[in-house]
Amino acid sequence: MSSKAKSTRVDNAYERLKSEILKGDLPPGFQAPEPDIANRLGMSRTPVREALIRLEADGLVGLVPRRGAKVLPMSRKDICEIYQILSALEALAARSAATKRGGDAVDGVRELLDRADEALDKCDIEAWAVFDDRFHRWVASVSGNARLEAEVAGFLDQAYRASNVLLRLNKAPASNAADHRRLVDAIEAGDGDAAAEIARVHRLTGLTRMKAVLESCGLSHV
Repeated sequence: MSSKAKSTRVDNAYERLKSEILKGDLPPGFQAPEPDIANRLGMSRTPVREALIRLEADGLVGLVPRRGAKVLPMSRKDICEIYQILSALEALAARSAATKRGGDAVDGVRELLDRADEALDKCDIEAWAVFDDRFHRWVASVSGNARLEAEVAGFLDQAYRASNVLLRLNKAPASNAADHRRLVDAIEAGDGDAAAEIARVHRLTGLTRMKAVLESCGLSHV
């Protein structure tokens, strides 16, 4: 197998497994031997093994000698740390987007927000979660800082797992969806201070509500 073909197979295995973990199709606590995972994907063990190593580095699975891989749960502490870090990183991204690009950054994003609003109107929380995730990745992408975007993306993967579970329990977004439009307005106006503060408060407000849902449901992890 050529190195390019191997890399493609590893990427494919990684993306498929990550998608199933983030969506909850492979829930926390799921454990399977490597051959079973390879059979599930219809792939050989080598690319699956390398994909699992990458997922372990992402904090999504733990590799257990002779017992395969286990999908790791997220504790309340994990969620708090992830959201606190995102509140700082996304504030930096929003400030950068506003001060460096301003109105040039917002092309097309309002259509995304319209689709998110439509999903909420239909009470389609799972669809809304996808649009919400895309919006937060958009904020990072228009920062103009590739390293910052990569860091945010990694934490968004983990936040998406928790958000999906808690959205099903809460039946509504953890944070104010209207903040997204306020953030776009601030970026378009080139107001870095306002954009940073909206992004920071939005994420921390979401954390407060998520902690309340966990508490009310008696959950120590998701």
